[in-house]
Amino acid sequence: MVGHARPRDRRLCPRRSPRGGPRVSGVEVISFGCRLNTYEAEVMKREAGEAGLGSDGRKAILVNTCAVTAEAVRQARQAVRRARRDNPDARIVVTGCAAQTESARFADMTEVDAVIGNEEKLSAASYRALPDFGVAAAEKIRVNDIMSVRETAGHMVDAIEGRARAIVQVQNGCDHRCTFCIIPYGRGNSRSVPMGAAVTQVKRLVDNGYAEVVLSGVDMTSWGADLPGAPRLGTLVQSILRHVPDLQRLRLSSIDSVEADEALVEAIGGDRRVMPHLHLSLQAGDDMILKRMKRRHLRDDSIRFCAELRQKRPDIVFGADIIAGFPTETEAMFENSLGLVADCGLTHLHVFPFSPREGTPAARMPQLPKPVVKERAARLRALGDAAYRAHLGRAVGQRRAVLVEREGLGRTEDFTLAEIDTGLPGEIVDAIIHGETGERLLATSLPAARAAA
Repeated sequence: MVGHARPRDRRLCPRRSPRGGPRVSGVEVISFGCRLNTYEAEVMKREAGEAGLGSDGRKAILVNTCAVTAEAVRQARQAVRRARRDNPDARIVVTGCAAQTESARFADMTEVDAVIGNEEKLSAASYRALPDFGVAAAEKIRVNDIMSVRETAGHMVDAIEGRARAIVQVQNGCDHRCTFCIIPYGRGNSRSVPMGAAVTQVKRLVDNGYAEVVLSGVDMTSWGADLPGAPRLGTLVQSILRHVPDLQRLRLSSIDSVEADEALVEAIGGDRRVMPHLHLSLQAGDDMILKRMKRRHLRDDSIRFCAELRQKRPDIVFGADIIAGFPTETEAMFENSLGLVADCGLTHLHVFPFSPREGTPAARMPQLPKPVVKERAARLRALGDAAYRAHLGRAVGQRRAVLVEREGLGRTEDFTLAEIDTGLPGEIVDAIIHGETGERLLATSLPAARAAA
């Protein structure tokens, strides 16, 4: 998975690397998709700079794509065309998940000079070996078999440009094969960053002044399965909390609730430094649809997980990915997904109208009419918007700690967007919520916070 203006469908929004902080001369990254892509964009810039890309006076544009939906691929192709129009002499390199799964499609674009894979994009050697301008489409492609990759390096990043919080990759790839998902073919099988490397990276970022660190991965709750002794994600989280005492806020990106281990639940419920916001990969609220998706949980598992954590941590809020209009979904099945919003107490919804991805089993299932898919997605979004507005209303009058992202805007502990009257980016401001706009909270810093500053 990535601030965003509203807590929905953020994966389809391109993120250009913001100005500010150290940057590589002559290299621009246009990054789509999840937090992991955002993190990897920093590694790409560094490696491309070490390789000398862009140092000859010719601008280099790296397009870091997402493959989660057909719409994400369409937006990436659109961005490539726009980049070529705006930069006719630049070298344009396409990489990321969509480049891994559809390399020939991007190589056939006349605007593209080279296509490199998800593993290759993290190595300076790949940028040194890029072909010259004017080669045939097949010669543009530098994409290896991602399934042959067995390890993930703990790339050290000192900062994320323009971001108040830092991202640490702890896992990559996925061993599961959900019937709708193309991502394993873009990311490969699951592989974990060793615990020591992850702890060292968190400590390094905290020493560099970051108050909040986000742990990120493709299937983060599978972390550790490929490491000696098969440790679980909860062990990693507790180790970070123990060995980096100066870390003020630890946040988790999307997790698969059915794979959450006891130590992880204990850390979330018992340590206030773990932020009270979890984004869950739920996908549907009907057992038959979950089975056809080849998910590993049932509806009641999701409800039980949310109830258990809410009992341990009453201030916790949940977001979730939910797909509307999955093949064979009846109206009654869809109603079960609608009901999950209330039954789990979801407040931050990412709604995806089903988008068939070529090469996945779901693409071969009986499809629903597109107007039905669109209408169901709209209903689910409307329900999510209502739940979010109710969440905003409940926060009014409450005390919150706001991490300032940019002047006048930040995030509370539960990742709710808030306007704030003071504070520098990266600073945590103690505040009272005095109102809301329907989209964000309105926060006023406490006098004690101003005095301390």
